[in-house]
Amino acid sequence: MLNTFFGRFSEDIGIDLGTENTLLYVKGKGIVINEPSIVSINQRTNQIVAVGHSAKDMMGKTPPHIKTTRPLTKGVVSDFEVTEKMLKFFIDKIHDDKFTIVPRPRVVINVPLEITEVERKAVEDAVINAGARKVILVEEPIAAAIGARLPISESIGNMIVNIGGGKTEIAVISLNGVVTWKSLSIAGDEMTKNITQYIRDVFNLFVGDKVSENVKCRIGNAVQLGDLVEIEMRGRDLMTGLPKEILVSDGQIREALNKSVKVIIQNIKSTLEQTPPELVADIYERGIVLCGGGALLRGIDHLISKETDVPVRIAEDPLTTIVRGTGALLEDEQLLKEIAIPSTSDEPYA
Repeated sequence: MLNTFFGRFSEDIGIDLGTENTLLYVKGKGIVINEPSIVSINQRTNQIVAVGHSAKDMMGKTPPHIKTTRPLTKGVVSDFEVTEKMLKFFIDKIHDDKFTIVPRPRVVINVPLEITEVERKAVEDAVINAGARKVILVEEPIAAAIGARLPISESIGNMIVNIGGGKTEIAVISLNGVVTWKSLSIAGDEMTKNITQYIRDVFNLFVGDKVSENVKCRIGNAVQLGDLVEIEMRGRDLMTGLPKEILVSDGQIREALNKSVKVIIQNIKSTLEQTPPELVADIYERGIVLCGGGALLRGIDHLISKETDVPVRIAEDPLTTIVRGTGALLEDEQLLKEIAIPSTSDEPYA
């Protein structure tokens, strides 16, 4: 009863709980939080030092007693306590200007396709312990397709490829359900590691993942798009142990990323091969939609289109596609009932 009372003064929230970023959508307001899924904790006091952007700035720069960590790995909760603290921080932040002392929002949150029941329960428990009165889980590609405004309720083949931070999920959706799918652990984080390893192997330079990620975002591409572009990278020379700066070209970064991009394309082809021919015909006509941070890799849409012979387009604002999908579900109770994943608790969706 108290939950219901406090719920009247709480916001309904849609959450995209990602390996790289966590986004929160508030019903009637839109996206209000878009922060890295990173938390800094003082291990002496067990208190949160920083969350989100401020915690990301601390990565690799903290003293031993301050631990900066990502509580999600490859799209699933790997550190339950830190995930709970991070979500509580964000939920409380949303309700700072509200009357209620104890926010009890209803939350719609995405989970990966191949999530186990134990992992599902970990997500539900983390959100409940963070202050939610009810948690409704939806499959990530379904939320992404809704955010990309695809007609998932119709008997039409919709193909969406979500290249996130920890996972790439490829799905064909029709009649509010996933028909065929593939889930890969190769995504944005793996691409960043590819660059770090390439620089180490070719230049004998040890650089941090933040440096590699910055280079990936600034000059990374999947196909040659124009004139040669170069950028400096700074790190530690593995031969001398001293600081060193090098210049790398977009072609070298493309070479570093090539292996991961090829695996994603191979799995898109494999998913198409397993899809019923009637749906493949729809996809050939309507095309493939890309979303997630990996969709921003320059030229990846052109390369996928060339390799599959299917039109490819990037969703509008691909970084927020999933959270916009969860937000749309807050406004459509009937659709939410149809696509919600059964709870690990005994309570049915209501």
